[in-house]
Amino acid sequence: MAGVDRDPDRPAIGDRPVIGADQRLALNRMGSFDWDLESGTFDLDDAGLAVFDLRPDEYDGRAASLVSRVPPEEGLRIEAVVDAAVRGGRTSYGSYFQVTRRTGHRQWTHTRGHILRDGHGRPYRVVGIVRNATAEFTEFTAAGPAETARPGLTTVVQTTTEALSAAITVDDVAAVLTGAGGLERFGADGLALGLVEGGALRLIAMAGESMEVLDDLRLHRLDGSLPLADAVLRQQPRFVTSLRDLVADRFPRLRPYIRRLGANAAAFLPLVAQARCIGCLAVFYRSRTHFPAVDREAFLTLAGIVAQSLQRAILFDQEREFATGLQAAMLPRDLPEFPGAEIAVRYHAAWNGRAVGGDWYDVIALPRGRVGIVVGDVQGHDTHAAAVMGQLRIALRAFAGEGHTPATVLARASRFLAELDTERFATCVYAQLDPETGAILAVRAGHLGPLLRHPDGRTRWPDLRGGLPLGAATAFGFEEFPETRLDLVPGETLVLCTDGLVEEPGRDIAEGMALLAEAVRSGPGRAGALADHLSERLWERWGTGDDVALLVLRRSPGPGGGPAPRIHQYIHQADPEGLAETRAALRRALTDWGLPELADDVELAAGELLVNVLLHTEGGAVLTLEVLPEPVRRVRLWVKDRSSAWPRRRDPGEAATSGRGLLLVEALAARWGVEPRGDGKAVWCEFERAPEPDPEH
Repeated sequence: MAGVDRDPDRPAIGDRPVIGADQRLALNRMGSFDWDLESGTFDLDDAGLAVFDLRPDEYDGRAASLVSRVPPEEGLRIEAVVDAAVRGGRTSYGSYFQVTRRTGHRQWTHTRGHILRDGHGRPYRVVGIVRNATAEFTEFTAAGPAETARPGLTTVVQTTTEALSAAITVDDVAAVLTGAGGLERFGADGLALGLVEGGALRLIAMAGESMEVLDDLRLHRLDGSLPLADAVLRQQPRFVTSLRDLVADRFPRLRPYIRRLGANAAAFLPLVAQARCIGCLAVFYRSRTHFPAVDREAFLTLAGIVAQSLQRAILFDQEREFATGLQAAMLPRDLPEFPGAEIAVRYHAAWNGRAVGGDWYDVIALPRGRVGIVVGDVQGHDTHAAAVMGQLRIALRAFAGEGHTPATVLARASRFLAELDTERFATCVYAQLDPETGAILAVRAGHLGPLLRHPDGRTRWPDLRGGLPLGAATAFGFEEFPETRLDLVPGETLVLCTDGLVEEPGRDIAEGMALLAEAVRSGPGRAGALADHLSERLWERWGTGDDVALLVLRRSPGPGGGPAPRIHQYIHQADPEGLAETRAALRRALTDWGLPELADDVELAAGELLVNVLLHTEGGAVLTLEVLPEPVRRVRLWVKDRSSAWPRRRDPGEAATSGRGLLLVEALAARWGVEPRGDGKAVWCEFERAPEPDPEH
């Protein structure tokens, strides 16, 4: 076969060699590339080098080396297209551009790349093709040299249809037509997109260097005095090769704008969907001389495709406005403020039209200066779910405002939901906070528990024992919602959210929870800034397929410098696993703080003090471990309870089986003591790091 070299290692059929994939590409003037975004290398195969008219010794594997063939303005345009695709989360992009061959002639070229992303959505590689697109422009040869710089309209229809297939909203459609790459796709010098609004035409998007001269006409009546409005009224396209003649003969109102517009030809295309004109698309050219029949047919096909996409987008925007409006009406408008606490809430509606969800949040002022916070989710994504959510939120707020305990609030809310005679159930987490002391009582009904961030940035998921979802708990006759006590120190933050923030289709929720913990750890300190940070990092990343309710509560930090490392644990008297979890938390904290050598002594002393509380008092215990200020590197352990009886140091005999707890604490700790704490007491002990050995001895 002429032009094909026989590869001795490639099988042949008779005298005809088998043509490989690389040769197939080359025969079609097409090459491939592999772009490593991390290292910056841009590998081109031989066919790709031929497209750019480069020899292998003229190319060093970097995209910047192509500047000798790609004019600066073309390079900037391609860069904008690629950047928009990468930032927009798209998986591919396409672009036409010109290459200057070594002879000085300009060559139309097309590239299409596929963007590869890692598990976190970050792009790391682009693989694709480049091809000589000269053949696509031959249909314009008869129209003169100035028009050969436009891509064929058949290609325009194909690429525009592909781009519009991913457009959801009216803004998306406008971005496809007049955003990055829009003018290039049409080979035009200006574009304007208008929508019919009542008896007027509103220009919602324009593109082109001189199109701003039409700003005065962004909203004008449908009275036939301008070509766009006239095309809408007549529902007939108009192809013009002399705008000056058009103004003189038919539209004198346009005369002040023609000279500054700088265009001589235009196509005014009505956008008709279901026998109704919903808008108009105007495409302007500076040096076009005529519109052949094949071009007019392509323009009309294009107008039909745009009209269908625009109608679909208008319907979506209307449904979304209805859904978000309904949801907003169900959520509280204003939040109460509480001294000593920062609270921020965010709600994000699902990005799928009318699929309004049942997620909600609430902040409730409680008796004695306390604050109630709740985040929940009613089953389903429809108006019924939203209606049930609104009723349940008001009922739960009423039960909480009466001063009931968290467990009672959820039990009554479950009963209320069951009595609504709906098949829906709801999950939620509800907590009561005393901003002055930081004490929290929290309950959970089948919902994701809260995430806690310590002042030093560490995060953890507190172990909140949970009950059944609201409604289901009553149906199964199990209305028990165990309360868990947490202690929020100044500067600590509690994050409550619905599952839309941590779930992505096809991905394990544990991975989403880990990403949330990392985003909280690395996020800003203030509640409002952190809520925005989480929305940007997670909700937008998952593709906005589910609605999200988010509540961030931060106990205001105290005056002075930055807080010292500290952890809090609440050990419930009826929780047999609490001691083991607390010992593990102490060891982790000391390791994180660089004090692992104290872990054994602290863990042993904490066990003795906690067992003493759980055996000899009628409640649980609150344990605090903190690093004390320099110069001596030491930690202090507190164990607080609600008993007023102080521990007594005894001297048990050799045969005694108890009474050695405080003796053991005294032997392990550098010092210890007991202090009154309002309705109880606190036993404390301090542990010091051993001094560093003297290198001279």
